[in-house]
Amino acid sequence: MKYVYILRSLGDDLHHYVGVTADLRARLEKHNKGEVFHTAKYRPWELKTYIAFSDEAQAFQFEKYLKTASGRAFAKKRL
Repeated sequence: MKYVYILRSLGDDLHHYVGVTADLRARLEKHNKGEVFHTAKYRPWELKTYIAFSDEAQAFQFEKYLKTASGRAFAKKRL
């Protein structure tokens, strides 16, 4: 399984991060330890939502969509 996830910064509610992983717990731990360059500055993080995909290509396609303007609007309204 691949998980597309959205994190919300607890430091300031303005920052969100979208990613894909096979191990959600381990990935969140890396984000909160500062081991991910793009998220280290805005720690700590909480998991806002995640969606599981059995098809890896579909997971990466959905992650890419969530990083677009219409995808961000969709996530803000629906997720």
